[in-house]
Parts: sequence; C-alpha cells; structure tokens
Amino acid sequence: MRAIHPEYHHDAEVTCSCGSQFVTGSTLPRLRTEVCSVCHPFFTGEQRIVDTGGQVERFRRRAEKAAAGR
Repeated sequence: MRAIHPEYHHDAEVTCSCGSQFVTGSTLPRLRTEVCSVCHPFFTGEQRIVDTGGQVERFRRRAEKAAAGR
C-alpha cells in the first residue's frame, strides 16, 4: 500500500516577521508568516491605516461633502 499522506510534524517551528516564534503542528517542519497574534491589530488593539496614494484622505473628503449635503 502506498503512503499518500505527508509526514506530520507535531513540533513545527513558526517564525513571524515581527520576530515572535512558537511551535505548532504542520506538514512542514518550519513555517514563516507575516502576521501572528502578537502583532495583528485585532489582538494588539492598535489600528493602523495604510494610506496608499491618499485614498483615505479622499474618502474622508467625500464623506464630509455627503454629510454636508444632507
């Protein structure tokens, strides 16, 4: 009989871009992630708005004009 399932690692090391490390189960022995519970805004309570090309500011101006026109 052929083994079709990948090997499962109970002690896979996960490293986040923020520097946090933890151990979990995975089919890969080592994982890298960009966001984890240490640095994700939902868990930290911080809100970061990334404004690409002034889109947030343009949205706020449109919202102010719409509210003023009511």
